[in-house]
Amino acid sequence: MEQTLPKMLRKVASEFPEVEAQLSRQKNGEFAATTYRELYSTSLDFGAGLLSLGVKRGEPVGLISDNRKEWQQADMGIMAIGALDVPRGCDATVKDLEVILLLTDCKVCITENASQVEKIISISEKLPSLKTLILFDKIPDNVKADAESKKIEVLFFEDILKDGQKYRIENKNAVEDELEKGEWDDLACIIFTSGTTGTPKGVQLTHGNFLTQYDEVPERIMLNPGDRALSVLPVWHAFERSVEYVIMIQAATICYSKPIGSILLADFVKLNPACLPAVPRVFEAIYDGIMRKMRKTGGIVYALFLFFTNVAKIHSRMQRKMFNQNPCITRYYTVAWWFLFIIPWILLWPLKLLGNVLVFRKIKGMLGKNFRAGIAGGGAYPPNIDEFFWSIGVNIVEGYGLTETAPIISVRPIAAPVFGNVGSPIRGIKVRIVSPEDGFVLKRGQFGVIQVKGGTVMKGYYKRPDLTEKVMTVDGWFDTGDLGFMTIHDEIIIKGRKKDTIVLRGGENVEPLPIEMKLSESRYISAAIVVGQDQRYLGALILVSEEDVKNYAAANGIQYDTYENLLQSEDIQRLYDSEINSLINSKNGFKMFERINKFALITKPFEVGVELSAKQEIMRYRLNEIYKEQIESIFSDSRGE
Repeated sequence: MEQTLPKMLRKVASEFPEVEAQLSRQKNGEFAATTYRELYSTSLDFGAGLLSLGVKRGEPVGLISDNRKEWQQADMGIMAIGALDVPRGCDATVKDLEVILLLTDCKVCITENASQVEKIISISEKLPSLKTLILFDKIPDNVKADAESKKIEVLFFEDILKDGQKYRIENKNAVEDELEKGEWDDLACIIFTSGTTGTPKGVQLTHGNFLTQYDEVPERIMLNPGDRALSVLPVWHAFERSVEYVIMIQAATICYSKPIGSILLADFVKLNPACLPAVPRVFEAIYDGIMRKMRKTGGIVYALFLFFTNVAKIHSRMQRKMFNQNPCITRYYTVAWWFLFIIPWILLWPLKLLGNVLVFRKIKGMLGKNFRAGIAGGGAYPPNIDEFFWSIGVNIVEGYGLTETAPIISVRPIAAPVFGNVGSPIRGIKVRIVSPEDGFVLKRGQFGVIQVKGGTVMKGYYKRPDLTEKVMTVDGWFDTGDLGFMTIHDEIIIKGRKKDTIVLRGGENVEPLPIEMKLSESRYISAAIVVGQDQRYLGALILVSEEDVKNYAAANGIQYDTYENLLQSEDIQRLYDSEINSLINSKNGFKMFERINKFALITKPFEVGVELSAKQEIMRYRLNEIYKEQIESIFSDSRGE
């Protein structure tokens, strides 16, 4: 295997020079292609341009931009000369940029547009090292003048490429020589975590951390040269970054889209991608859109949809048991399941085929002609969404990892997925489960903390050896902070995070994630956040699905003057009380102390940068601040007891 990421690109470009590497949308809405030959050449030109500016091996370069073709070109150019990038998206706050650029002492920073320049100008006095900004987009003259008044040189990506081409002519093989010097353990980037706990940390990842994954991941996420994959996630985050490298190493094509329903669905039809790597919320949005469309259609069409969906779910549950497609905690007896299910499984098969012809084929048609699989990562994938897509024949495989593991630890293989888990560890990675109390290594099926060891584990937190020491054990294992267990086939099942565990006043430990995912199965609940630390009982913040609640009110003749008053009405409070109790009960596997005693309805959709991190994970500490009053009202009757 090649020793650095730019060397990997060089190899692919030499073998597949005219295969499309990137497809990016133009102003007229059409997509323009960049071949692997052009991607590699442009990356070297950009690297040469940085050399002409005095950027040296091992030097950090800021990269503040959302997904676009120039991001990957700049990224590869930075790494080709032995420098490393410090990435962040355009949603970064001024405070984020101050922390990132000051801590890493970036002299050069690449930014996408005028908005990012204005943020940086506002804190320029706090960034004494910063001397040069390189822009992907053109900016107004006054913004450029403001930057130059702060003694910051403003240059443009296209000009750097021209300077790089000139530099390569005058300094023959200079860039190629720097690329050749690159080694496995060289730093590739410093990725600052999105701060779901409020404390961003700079994760140092080497070329080897990324490349370790590509020994086996292409066997699980299979692509052919020229296959297309949609890119919709923030590329500065480790998940999207890594899957783009997975795409590149197989000479497939990165297609830049957006996680906006209308745009994404149009691009599915137009581009016919083979796969879509995305956070679970994207697949939830697709599912919600399908369900909402069916309910709106109503009548016999909706009735047939529900009937065939239920048939497909029942048939798939039988099939999973018969063909060992469920997680196994103990030895699995396939013969017994065949004896029990073979007749009903055969009888339901024609109905499932009919459902595919009448209903499911149309849904799958929305994903284009070549869709092979979605890859869900970066958060918990709800079981009901998993089962729906599995049942109708849309393959969505779930993966697991953290920024600190570059990030892939495991992923279900597309060719032979097992339901309800995140796959087994990839080659080069070891995983163990340890007791949260004493750190003893546990057996298969026992619940505990997930620890990882191997080639993907980070070099450490940048300038924070104290934080690195906290997550690394004396024998070299990285403590993920995630809770779960392993099956007898080494598949990992995630059950929550150690820091999210709620401890009730009676000493009961509660993992909120399974409860929240179950509550979100209700059509009336867009999201749920379980609260109750140090309280007698659990409560929940319920994000209301406005359209569905209003439809319920109309269908049941509920009169109201304002939306807020509707939510406070006895009818709607009773609706939510009923929904919560029907989902969180002993029949669904929940204990008495895991039930939701009281709830508060909230209406403001969660936003990235407010309640959500860049990869759309809930930032619980933020919710405790934003909804302090509502949370206090949930537990007002338990004070002083």
